[in-house]
Amino acid sequence: MENKLIELAKRSKAAAYKLSLLSTNQKNQILQSMADELLANQNFILEANSKDIQAGKEKGLSDAMLDRLLLTSERLTSMANAIREIIQLPDPVGEISNIRIRPNGIQVGMMRIPLGVIGIIYEARPNVTSDAAALCIKSGNAVILRGGSEAFNSNFAIVNALHKGIEKCGVDSSIITFVPTTDREAILELLKLDEYIDLIIPRGGEGLIRFVAENSRIPVIKHYKGVCHLYVDKDADFDMAIKLLIDGKTSRPAVCNALETMLIHKDIAEKFLPLAEEALKKKKVEIRGCPLTCKILPDSKQATEEDFYTEYLALIISVKVVESYEEAVEHIEKYGSNHTEVIVTNNLQTAQRFLRDVDSSSVMVNASSRFADGGEMGLGAEIGISTSKLHAYGPMGLEALTTKKFIVIGNGQTRHKVDLN
Repeated sequence: MENKLIELAKRSKAAAYKLSLLSTNQKNQILQSMADELLANQNFILEANSKDIQAGKEKGLSDAMLDRLLLTSERLTSMANAIREIIQLPDPVGEISNIRIRPNGIQVGMMRIPLGVIGIIYEARPNVTSDAAALCIKSGNAVILRGGSEAFNSNFAIVNALHKGIEKCGVDSSIITFVPTTDREAILELLKLDEYIDLIIPRGGEGLIRFVAENSRIPVIKHYKGVCHLYVDKDADFDMAIKLLIDGKTSRPAVCNALETMLIHKDIAEKFLPLAEEALKKKKVEIRGCPLTCKILPDSKQATEEDFYTEYLALIISVKVVESYEEAVEHIEKYGSNHTEVIVTNNLQTAQRFLRDVDSSSVMVNASSRFADGGEMGLGAEIGISTSKLHAYGPMGLEALTTKKFIVIGNGQTRHKVDLN
């Protein structure tokens, strides 16, 4: 398999260079053709997906996992529409910025360029296959896809359809490469190919992401987990805080931007906590609280130290009463995961301090944590969320899949005097 992967990666690198030379219009034509072929090959894709669903049931996959795996006609239409939405987004490639004229007259600037070849290692959801491919192509990058074994047939069928769309445009289909095996050893071999692959983006559970980060020779964009906090300040609007709590915790508990911990200023704890408990109980959310929380809310469970580090991905929330704003920020610094933090306050000065003091990739004032999403932030689709600061931080859209090179424009300037005699 090692030699096969090397050959695939070589072809991907060669295709990436040709892709980088295409115009925005040419790339958009490819994306349109890909979207069309997804729908044209609907029966083939759904038949492949049914095999994965059946195998998943036999393996005992949870209902939630099976739902993430399931494709329907409506979901395929949504996948095609997501590609078409990427067509409408501005193309960052070729954008020139920061032009400066030096004393000797040369002009120095920056031009945005593709990264090259991007490897995506992901679990479960087949829609990631088309989303990631479309984002990479629009940003001028070739992509190598290694999906989870539970979605192997679905991913293979989707890539087959995308290849048909690319080939109809007269372009090398190697700009999308599918790793044709479920063998975990293939991931290890892929992570050694730093000569051909420029960036690895893992998407999935903490175990997968740590495995990739610990074994890769290639730079990795990662976020291990989303331990997201809601801090209800002493100057908070209670109705607003309850709405943000319920949306952040219960709209989709199993996503990385869902709330896992609520912090409440002690000055409002006795009045606010019973209101929060009432709202959470209606949504069947279990509360695990600090000693003071348990005193105010006797039905809540005692939180452990480990609870405050935990990404539950379920209808459970940790709750702590803090003495001050400073203690809230210290708690976030200690237990957070650099993903998303929210403050609810009507105090502008406190809000501005929170934006500055909290070192997470998304920091929000009086807005739901669920807005930590590329689409919601205006990036279109996202390829993932980074909680490491090199080279991207937060939701990653098209611009995060590029880098910049220096460009210099002159009219014959030389650094030293040139004597031609």
